[in-house]
Amino acid sequence: MLKVIFDTDPGVDDAMALLYLHRHPGIDLVGVTTVFGNAPIEITTRNAQYLHQQWKIEAPIAKGAGRAYDDGRDAAHFAPVVHGEDGLGNIGVPLDVDHPLDERSATQFIIDTVRADPGNVTLVAVGRMTNLALALKADPQIASLVKEVVIMGGAFDVNGNVTPAAEANIHGDPEAADVVFTAPWKVTIIGLDVTLKTTMSSDYLAKMVEAGPSELKLLSDLSQYYIDFYRQRVGLDGMALHDSCACVYLTEPHLFEVRTGPVRVVCGGLADGKTIQAPDQGRKYVGSAWDGVPSQVVCTGIQPEAVLEAIRAVLVEGRAP
Repeated sequence: MLKVIFDTDPGVDDAMALLYLHRHPGIDLVGVTTVFGNAPIEITTRNAQYLHQQWKIEAPIAKGAGRAYDDGRDAAHFAPVVHGEDGLGNIGVPLDVDHPLDERSATQFIIDTVRADPGNVTLVAVGRMTNLALALKADPQIASLVKEVVIMGGAFDVNGNVTPAAEANIHGDPEAADVVFTAPWKVTIIGLDVTLKTTMSSDYLAKMVEAGPSELKLLSDLSQYYIDFYRQRVGLDGMALHDSCACVYLTEPHLFEVRTGPVRVVCGGLADGKTIQAPDQGRKYVGSAWDGVPSQVVCTGIQPEAVLEAIRAVLVEGRAP
């Protein structure tokens, strides 16, 4: 069993990723930590509570950061046009959800869980990297104790989705992302280069709901606002599966092509939040900001249909593909 802490800002695509982790027979979801991003922290935490309650997920939830890693950064930029005012497609999530929260902060939860099982816990972060950066700041030694960090974020060989330069998760807290990418642990980054190639049509989702368990009805309901966003803004009948791609990488890494090299994040200016990798293969740069930075893994290719099938197998049948 692969032990996973899921760091998330639910968020419609976060919900599908959470259900994938919950239903996958090879994953032990040991905790969920929330962060601000798609909505303010109070809403993303409530949404995690709601999804846990509705889907009977037993993993503890720890409330995380509600502001950026750098106190001087105004990062109160949310995405109601994409995810709805309630963060879950305006389905009418109750204002108060009777589901317990862990008494620890997300930062402390991450530190305690990793230290209790060194070398065996993978961190999957599909929102802003603030909680991970704060955990590193509080206890730098955890970098040597984490099995792997898998990130949904960034845009390397394609344009961003918030600005031409930057993807939303990184743009929301660039300083935190740069701390995470330059720390001495293994990071795999699943960005827009591959997630924008992986879309689920409304018909595909409807057929999953018809064939699958009752949990998929809620997933379909909260996805309709998201699908409508893609229909109106992008001309797509369906939705990109950003966060689920990161989760599929955990269990099916052979479906991805990767490139290695140190990664830095532009913090400030016109290209604020841009992710830039200096590939290990090819031209060498001397005297740059990438010197002495650990080489990380960036996904550059994906098998979209196989990823869709992996998601369908787990969500509909509860089996590994």
